Amino acid sequence: MTRIRRGYIARRRRTKIRLFASSFRGAHSRLTRTIIQQKIRALISAHRDRDRQKRNFRRLWITRINAVIRENGVSHSYSKLINNLYKRQLLLNRKILAQIAILNKNCLYMISNDILK
Repeated sequence: MTRIRRGYIARRRRTKIRLFASSFRGAHSRLTRTIIQQKIRALISAHRDRDRQKRNFRRLWITRINAVIRENGVSHSYSKLINNLYKRQLLLNRKILAQIAILNKNCLYMISNDILK
C-alpha cells in the first residue's frame, strides 16, 4: 500500500490550542494533552471568577457606602439608607453611591438627609 499523508486539520487544531497556552509555564505550554487539561482548568476558573468578581465588587461598594454614612456622626447605617432609597423610589445603584461616597462625601450626606425628611 502506498503511504497516505495526513491532512493539516489535526496540526491546525494543536497549534490553536498551543497559542492559547503560550503563556503557561513548563509542560503546560508544550505537551498537547497537558495543554488541553490546563485549558479546561483555565476556562473553568475564568467562568467561576467572573461571578466571584461581581460579588466582591458589590461587597466593596457596600463597605464604602457604610463607612461614609457612619462617619457622618448621625446614627445611620447602610441598611437604613438603602431602605429609605427604596421607599422614596430613588434609583441609585450601589456602584454610583460608592463613587459619590468617595469623590464627594457632602453630596452623599445631602442625599441621606434629604431622604430622612
